[in-house]
Amino acid sequence: QVQLVESGGGLVQAGGSLRLSCVASGTIFPIYAMGWYRQAPGKQRELVATETTSGNTNYADSVNGRFTISRDNTKNTVYLQMNSLKPRDTAVYYCNLERGTRTVALGDDWGRGTQVTVSS
Repeated sequence: QVQLVESGGGLVQAGGSLRLSCVASGTIFPIYAMGWYRQAPGKQRELVATETTSGNTNYADSVNGRFTISRDNTKNTVYLQMNSLKPRDTAVYYCNLERGTRTVALGDDWGRGTQVTVSS
């Protein structure tokens, strides 16, 4: 069983910053990647950023240059530093963990989400 616990969401004004954290526990190994997705009201869940255990990162075009993903593999934790936030970044942010290797997928797991609200 895998548990992903997110923290760090909240209300911030446009132009401000927030840092999200997600700690993974349970039967999580091997970890292929950890990352963040978001879902705004009435929209589909979308990728924000992911980082593989080997350090490769992938960002949505809409956040590239403003958001930075990082991981602490010793703590099974993934972070998302969000700068220059915009009202369109308002969404529930979900932590994701992909179990497996580069060639074998073993499944993925989701956190419960943390709300990020950016006011104009």
